[in-house]
Amino acid sequence: MVFKQKKNFKLRYWRRSSQIVFFILFIFLFLKTDYAGTNELDYAVNILFRIDPFLAASASLATRTFIWLMWPALIFIGLTFFLGRFFCGWICPMGALLDSCHKFIPHARQGKISRFHTMKYYLLGFLLIAAFWGLPAAGYFDPFSILVRGLAISVYPALNVAATSFFTFTYQEMPAWVNMLTEPVYSFLKITILPFRQNYFELAFVSLFLLLAVFSLEKLERRFFCRNICPVGAFYAVISRFSLLRGKGGSKCGKCRNCMSVCRMGAIDEKRNISPVDCNLCLDCVDICPGSKISFGYRQSEIVKPSFAVNRRKFIGTLALGTVLPFFLDTRTMAQKPDPYLVRPPGALPENEFLGRCVRCGECMKVCIGNGLQPTFLAAGLEGMFSPRLNARTGYCEYNCTLCGQVCPSGALSELSMKQKHATKIGNVFFDKNRCLPYAKGIPCIVCEEHCPTPEKAIQFREAQVLNSKGEEIPVKQPFVIDERCVGCGICETKCPLPGQSAVRLTSAGESRNPENALPVQTILY
Repeated sequence: MVFKQKKNFKLRYWRRSSQIVFFILFIFLFLKTDYAGTNELDYAVNILFRIDPFLAASASLATRTFIWLMWPALIFIGLTFFLGRFFCGWICPMGALLDSCHKFIPHARQGKISRFHTMKYYLLGFLLIAAFWGLPAAGYFDPFSILVRGLAISVYPALNVAATSFFTFTYQEMPAWVNMLTEPVYSFLKITILPFRQNYFELAFVSLFLLLAVFSLEKLERRFFCRNICPVGAFYAVISRFSLLRGKGGSKCGKCRNCMSVCRMGAIDEKRNISPVDCNLCLDCVDICPGSKISFGYRQSEIVKPSFAVNRRKFIGTLALGTVLPFFLDTRTMAQKPDPYLVRPPGALPENEFLGRCVRCGECMKVCIGNGLQPTFLAAGLEGMFSPRLNARTGYCEYNCTLCGQVCPSGALSELSMKQKHATKIGNVFFDKNRCLPYAKGIPCIVCEEHCPTPEKAIQFREAQVLNSKGEEIPVKQPFVIDERCVGCGICETKCPLPGQSAVRLTSAGESRNPENALPVQTILY
C-alpha cells in the first residue's frame, strides 16, 4: 500500500474531508450534551474522551486499575501501529481548528524542527508518573479537555447570550414584518444549536484564556501546541515510532525545499527524511512535491526507528519531580481538614479516586439542569481545579436527574439509576439563625420547605414565639432540617430569597461516598 501523488487527485483533500466530518461529529455530540426534555441521553456524547489513550493511561495509573469505560482508546493505539500518528492529522478536533485558523495567522512559522519539540515528552512523563503517585493533572494539558471545557463553560453560554440579546432586540425594536423572519430563525436555533437554558459558570474567563492561548501560540509556530506541548500527541508519537506506515522522501531533490516549507509538524529534515514520530500524515508534502518523489507505504525491511532526542538526565529528573511532588500534597491544611463546602456531584467516588479519574472536561457542568455544578478553583487544591462541585447558591442538583453520571467518560461520577440517585446523599444543609428571617427578624418565610423535593420533607417547622422589629411577640414557623431525609440537593439554598449569602447553607456533611463524614448523633448545625 503506497500513497503517491496522482494527476488531478489531491490526497490532502481526503484528509481535509476527514477533519471536517469528525469535527462536525464533535460539534453534534457537544450540542447533544444537554437536557432535551428527558433524563436519558441517546448518544455516547463522551466518546471523544473515551478514545483518548493519554487520559485512559493517566486515569488508570491514578486509580491503579484499568478504566474499562475507556477501552475504546485501545482501538486507536492499535491503529497507530499500522497508520502512524494519523489521529492528530485526520481526526483530532483541536487540530482541525488549528489548521482552519492558519489563514488568519499568516506569520506562523512552519517546516523547521522546533527547539521545543522534546518538551511534550518531558510533560508526558511527568503527568503520567505524577498521576501514579497521586497528583492528577492530565486534564490541564489534554487538548480535548481544554477544548470542551472552554466551549462548555465560556464560549457556548456567551453564544446564547449574544443570540438571545440579538433576537430580543429585533422582537422589541423592529417592525412586525422583521419579526416574521427573525422569530422562526430563533425558534430553529433553540431547537438545534442553542442550549436548553442560559447557564452561568465560575472560571469562565480562565477557561476561555486557556483555549485562546492554544490558538495564540500559532503566532510563534504552526501547530505549536501539537508539536511541543500536547501530551496526546506525545503519546501517539511514542507509539508511532514502531508504526509500519512510513513516509519516504526524495534523496536527490536538489535545492527544492517545498516539502519542508509546507510541513506543519516539522517532520522533514534537510535530507528529506520523514520522522514518523512527528508526521501526522497531512500528506501536503506528497501533493506539493514537483517530482512525485515522496510517498507513504508499508515497508517491512530496514525500518529505522527514530530517536526522540530527549536528554536522558532531564527526563529522569522530570520523572523524579513527578514522583516527589505529590508527597507534598499531604502537608497542606486541607489534607487534615477538607473544605466543608466542597460538595461533589451525586455518584462521585471518594475524593482521591474521584480526582484521579476526573478529566476536567466540563461535560457534567454543561448538562446540569439546575446549573449547580461549577468548576472548582482552589477549594480542592491545585490538583482539583476545574473538577465539578455543587455551588448551591448558583444552582441546585435536580432531584430526578442523573445526566451528570451519564456523560462522565471516566467513571469519576458513577452512572446512577433514579432509585440510586434518590438514595444518594451528597451533603447536608443547616440554617444560619442570624440571617434566616423567621429566626433573625420574626418574618414568616417557608420558601425552603416549599422547594424541598424529598417525598417526606427534609425541612420541617417548629412553632415559636418571637419578637418582631416592632417589639411585638408574634407566632412564627421556624425551619429545621431532618438530617436523615436531606440528600443535599441544595435547592433550598438556591431559592432562599435573601440577597447575597443564603440563610441555609449546604455542606458535604454526611455524604454517602465518605462514610467517615457521617453526621454525629447530636448535631448542632441547626
